[in-house]
Amino acid sequence: MIELDKVAHSYGGGELLSDITLRLAHGSFHFLTGPSGAGKTTLLKLCYGDLMPSAGHVRLFEQDVRNMSRDEVARIRRRIGVVHQDCQFLDHLSLAENVMLPLVVAGKDPAEEEQNLADLLGWVGLAKQAHSLPPELSGGERQRAALARAVIMSPDVIIADEPTGNVDWDMSLRILQLLVELNKMGKTILIATHDLNLIRAAKAQVAARVLRIKDRRVQLAGADL
Repeated sequence: MIELDKVAHSYGGGELLSDITLRLAHGSFHFLTGPSGAGKTTLLKLCYGDLMPSAGHVRLFEQDVRNMSRDEVARIRRRIGVVHQDCQFLDHLSLAENVMLPLVVAGKDPAEEEQNLADLLGWVGLAKQAHSLPPELSGGERQRAALARAVIMSPDVIIADEPTGNVDWDMSLRILQLLVELNKMGKTILIATHDLNLIRAAKAQVAARVLRIKDRRVQLAGADL
């Protein structure tokens, strides 16, 4: 579904990532670890077409991003839901309206999706907060709202950048459980995290592959995780 073939990416005159070969197959579950500044967010952006490689090839659903127009990349990215590390919302819109934004951008009629929205907000435990404004939400509620927004288009792949970085352990487990449920529905999951306890909790439930960025390259992490 997403393939990186000998990919490199340079930033500020230096190479941040080198010779990255990676394949995210349908229904797989991956964690990405590494120290701050190692390039985790950069690698995620390469995986959903937000950055172009300086060398090598990135293929999204068998299409090389180098050969795609900006509009083609935008269309194919509808099949990839992204939970950003700094989940931003429009503060003048309600939680429900924020979650619906990808549908609006895609030209769909929100009125036709009301039941799907209600089901989705119930699934993430935010039905009662549907009409709340983003500043009224807790950190955990914002993270779950960001996850709901990422999956409102029913994507094939969910990419999450430190989705539990600003919440307590109980909320981390709740967010993890939602991602595990998505994986069991056949979604491909890629999560960047520094939390080894979260990885251990996931490996007790799913066959998660753990990748580590070290010395500009991606390695398969050892069994100690």
